[in-house]
Amino acid sequence: MKRGLLRVLVWLCLWGSAQWVWAQQKRAEEVLLKQLPETNSLSQALHEISGQAAITIFYTWAELDTVKLKPLQAPISFDTWLSAQLQGTPFAFSVDAYGRWIITRFKAIDQTWETKTQAPDPLSTPESGPLAPLIPELSEETLEEDAVRQVPISVGRTASGSGKKATLAGYVTDPETTEPIIGARVLVESLDIGVNTDGFGYYSLTLEPGEYELIFRAYGKEEFTQNIILYGDGQFDLEMQDDIRMLDEVVIEAERDANVSSTQMGLTRLGIQTLQQMPAFMGEIDVVKSALLLPGVQSVGEGATGFNVRGGAADQNLIMINQAPIFNSSHLFGFFSVFNPDLIQSFDLYKSGIPARYGGRLASVLDIQMKDGNKKRFSARGGISPITGRLMVEGPIQKNKSSFIIGGRSTYSRWILDQFRDPAIRNSDANFRDLNGKINIELNDKNRLDLAGYFSQDYFLLNQDTAYRYQNLNGSLSWKHMFNNKLFALTSLVGSQYDYELTTQAEESRAFRLAYQIRYQEAKTAFTYIPQPRHQFRFGANLIRYDLKPGTRSALGPESVVQPLSLDAEQALEGAIFISDEYEVNNRLKLYAGLRFSSYFQLGPNKTYQYRPGASLKPANTQDSVLYDAGQLVQTYAGPEFRFSARYALDDVSSMKLSFNRMRQYLHMLSNTTSISPTDTWKLSDPFIRPQTGDQLSLGYYRNFRQNSIEASVEIYGKLIRDMLEFKNGAQLLLNPQVETDLVAGKGRAYGIELLVKKARGKFNGWISYTYARTFMQVEASFPDEVINRGERYPANVDKPHDFSLVSNYKFSRRLSVSSNVAYSTGRPITYPVAQYQFGGGTRLSYSARNQFRVPDYFRWDLAVNIEGNHRVDKAIHNSLSFSVYNVLGRKNVYSVYFVTEADGVQGYRLSIFGRPIVTLTYNFTL
Repeated sequence: MKRGLLRVLVWLCLWGSAQWVWAQQKRAEEVLLKQLPETNSLSQALHEISGQAAITIFYTWAELDTVKLKPLQAPISFDTWLSAQLQGTPFAFSVDAYGRWIITRFKAIDQTWETKTQAPDPLSTPESGPLAPLIPELSEETLEEDAVRQVPISVGRTASGSGKKATLAGYVTDPETTEPIIGARVLVESLDIGVNTDGFGYYSLTLEPGEYELIFRAYGKEEFTQNIILYGDGQFDLEMQDDIRMLDEVVIEAERDANVSSTQMGLTRLGIQTLQQMPAFMGEIDVVKSALLLPGVQSVGEGATGFNVRGGAADQNLIMINQAPIFNSSHLFGFFSVFNPDLIQSFDLYKSGIPARYGGRLASVLDIQMKDGNKKRFSARGGISPITGRLMVEGPIQKNKSSFIIGGRSTYSRWILDQFRDPAIRNSDANFRDLNGKINIELNDKNRLDLAGYFSQDYFLLNQDTAYRYQNLNGSLSWKHMFNNKLFALTSLVGSQYDYELTTQAEESRAFRLAYQIRYQEAKTAFTYIPQPRHQFRFGANLIRYDLKPGTRSALGPESVVQPLSLDAEQALEGAIFISDEYEVNNRLKLYAGLRFSSYFQLGPNKTYQYRPGASLKPANTQDSVLYDAGQLVQTYAGPEFRFSARYALDDVSSMKLSFNRMRQYLHMLSNTTSISPTDTWKLSDPFIRPQTGDQLSLGYYRNFRQNSIEASVEIYGKLIRDMLEFKNGAQLLLNPQVETDLVAGKGRAYGIELLVKKARGKFNGWISYTYARTFMQVEASFPDEVINRGERYPANVDKPHDFSLVSNYKFSRRLSVSSNVAYSTGRPITYPVAQYQFGGGTRLSYSARNQFRVPDYFRWDLAVNIEGNHRVDKAIHNSLSFSVYNVLGRKNVYSVYFVTEADGVQGYRLSIFGRPIVTLTYNFTL
């Protein structure tokens, strides 16, 4: 009796607060409004229409009461009238199989809706009405919102044939920006299965027809639960609301237990929220510098271009933005990265277990995803610091269908150089600019186009006589086609170009211009087939065309006597096919297997030198040369690339993982410096320079604590690299038509252990990592002039055994946060002169074995204070201030040591890039 009375009381409260209105049913095509309500409130208008037109409408009075009516002319059909009223609002409507109209906050589905019961009788008891299941569980705060969620959604038509499965698919997006939410978890807990959304925010679940409770989870978003009745293939899209109760968090993995449950090893995903909280160098958030704080990722020195992953060289990293490769990822010789943070949504860094769809590099893949642009409204974002300025604008082209985003950066460092007393520095100049853009078009429910482009240019003038110019240019056109909810394809056309120019006029008689260019063109397609949530199948192919202009030197000015020189152009094709399968055998064992078969074809026109048989490769042993016509095949390489990963769950919070991958790399960077410089050149494999091949085996243990809020992992790895290029002593790599005579191929060996503990949620968050890693090279050959270090192993240039990082963020309030980075690493190897002697009337130096010594260890502490403006929604401009100090202790970290012969002997000098704290105040704004 008491329970029945309680239900009646709750029902009366529900009636008074939610004001659900219903009447007799009527089909949509039969409803014609001959007279429109005389009111400004949509809620009141729906109340009047439901009574006059005798139709059933479900809605929440309090929410729709804020929507003002738009003036329309009668007569007009009800569905046309309602569509017009809801346009531009966060609401949508659907009609169920019984003709009932349901207005909800989230996006309507294409299929029909229905409730568990028949059409309600206004005089029925709560037990027979559609809201009856809610009465025992709901509180006042969640009553109205959860009422809509608990009404089961019917998806799909009745499946034909007994036992036929149905596929539920859809997109998960942000309601404010319409950006896809990557890595959101879609769960059916009753079946203990779930999937993650892909780079487009897309998910697919194949289930038996029936009733299910779907749970959507993503960091920084409200958890959303929706009941569905699945009859056949259908779609359910969701816009996940921000969790306003949560403070800003470090977003490393969108899935709470991904480090334990997935087969993927060595993957780190950083979102833009993470980058925005970290201390910024000179006011610029930097993707590459942020990656250096992750385990297994290092740099050879401060200000160095590129990065090194698990003992790999800088050119062994595939860096992509919107599927297009970047050949030089830095501005101003490594001080800034080329990626504008305002346009980046997230980036994935693969260090091991690299999926079969990626190829072409040995060490890692850095896949950067740009934002799509807001399909609902226009907005702008930017920032100003003492060094740089940036601006981003985004908005709809056709509302809810297509969008654009464009952003640019530039530097104005002239005033800083003017502060130096040294005339050489005052007469120098340094600047850069870049421009990113993307257009996203939803052609229909099954087709989508993305067009993206990037341009950057750097200019550096040293003492008014030597100038460097280099630029990146790339673009991509991608077409995603949905065949059905289980199968879709992504087809892309990609182009990228990098070129540089060096001019020097220190002496008019020796003034010259040096130019280099590499062009990359690719066509690729990849299919994804998801027959069931525990099984994902991928296959595809790609074809790449390389065109290189290895170098051109010409005289600069009429007084110059420099002889022109132009190396022969190089061309090649690289193609690959791949296939992979990820299968969850049971709740404990999950497997991933992939095979990529790549082929390489060097093409003419080409001039290949021939050397005396049985002799070493050097110009003195040149016998002849062979000329190849355009398109003629010069050299071919091919081979399989195996990929395998396995995860075994020890329990709900811990797992073991094993992975193996083989990679092949046909493109090499020629450099005798420790990091990438603008004058480094890329070289294609040829009859003398074989492709590099790398095998990596990794084993890891992963465990989560405190309800997945703390993640811990230990990974050990071993890597073997064959045909890794090294240069001979005294090598000349620039403008050398027989560069193969200054190169040797060696074996690289790397091994290490990586420890990571991270807290991804709460006021205090961040991570601590430690890496112990060793990397060695060994060059053995039959000829003495091709042997390095007497054929014995020696530390590679990137060998830095100990690396420690501590990243911490503390949120005092929603407006004030403090961030700190601490980084320590062993100094890199270096070769020192160990003796001097007199020969030929001059002093000569005798050097140690290669990389026998090390520069001093590296240590740096950065600090940042972020202050945000108030969070009022109606503000025209949202702003924030970021105060950061780079190298708080002013430590003079040594980049290199060099030696100069002086009157009293040989003197060594330490070179430091930043020897004092660098303080920056940055103003950021959003319109």
